[in-house]
Amino acid sequence: MSFYLQPSFFILLAVAVVPAAVLGFAGRRIKYYGFVASLFFLSMLFGRDLQGFLAFLFFVVLAFGVTRWELASWKRGQKSMAKFYVSLAAVIAPLVIYKVGAVFDENLLGFIGISYITFKAVQVVLEIRDGLIKELSAFDYLYFLLFFAPFTSGPIDRSRRFSEDANRTYTAPEYADLLSRGILLLLAGACYQMVFGTICHHFYTPEAFSADHSLLYNMAAAWKDAFAYGFYLFFDFAGYSLMAMGASYCFGIRTPRNFRAPFIAKDVKEFWDRWHMTLSFWLRDFVFMRFVRSATRHKWFKSRLTCACVGYIIDFGLMGVWHGITVDYIVYGFFYGFLLAATDIYQKKCPFHKKHKKDTWYKLVCWAVTINLVMFAMSIFSGQAHIIVAGLIHG
Repeated sequence: MSFYLQPSFFILLAVAVVPAAVLGFAGRRIKYYGFVASLFFLSMLFGRDLQGFLAFLFFVVLAFGVTRWELASWKRGQKSMAKFYVSLAAVIAPLVIYKVGAVFDENLLGFIGISYITFKAVQVVLEIRDGLIKELSAFDYLYFLLFFAPFTSGPIDRSRRFSEDANRTYTAPEYADLLSRGILLLLAGACYQMVFGTICHHFYTPEAFSADHSLLYNMAAAWKDAFAYGFYLFFDFAGYSLMAMGASYCFGIRTPRNFRAPFIAKDVKEFWDRWHMTLSFWLRDFVFMRFVRSATRHKWFKSRLTCACVGYIIDFGLMGVWHGITVDYIVYGFFYGFLLAATDIYQKKCPFHKKHKKDTWYKLVCWAVTINLVMFAMSIFSGQAHIIVAGLIHG
């Protein structure tokens, strides 16, 4: 059973929410029931995928074991960096093996949701090492990993925020507000995905450049497809994210927002503050900021701007590889890395930008440039850029 796609899922979700609502209105914790409900939905997800279930079970046992080992070591004052690196490598290894195997059309240790559950496991290990997580019960850790609502495609939650919600008891009015918001989010997400996403996908008809038409016509058709795909991807993914948020709210978990009107962004930095926010913020906190701090401490670069630019390239290059070890995804990631670096240099070094950045006409120009760059990146992501490049080469 697929989450948020099949009618059977929504029927089961509606039934599963009833006991959660009873507990919520009674001022009782929902987390123990939520854990049982999560196990049920995950059993449905993996019901016909024995290989995926075994890979998932292996990951959970591995992540649980090394995380408890790491936490116990740091609580005893045995702050071994060697143990930290072993723990970190252990929780990342299944995803790396899966991504490498996919290059050769082999499914090694892969399962639905592996990318997002890996982000969760890595975050916990890193924050134990940072001293931000000093206590985390075995039950709360497993509930955080296995909570079904955002399991397959996010949004990516953080363990401390999740545990705070999971261990909270709501008053009847508070839960009523949460439940009503959850239902509205489910309805809005379904409308995004099933109505607007379907309409946009209807206009996405990529084809090779035709000799029967002019280059201008072919370019216009390719650009139309880039925009159609970009809007389709937004409505499909944002719709899924809204439904995952809605289901979470019904179980008392306020899963964070993933999209915030990304297509009104006036530069690519702002775009990534609005698009797939839980991914971009995760990479910012656990990759970009750590690289910048380390580079600054060891004085690897002469200026902070150079350090930040290299950090952008590494950060988004990793994001591209995370999507998949293919030319399209890797180019997509590095394209954004260099674009963010160029944007940072331009905004900090260009007197023209500093002089006009508050002018309305300049904001409109920046928005127009940004939306076209974003849609070109979408064409790289979808593989459609091959059509555009091949058409330009062959005229």
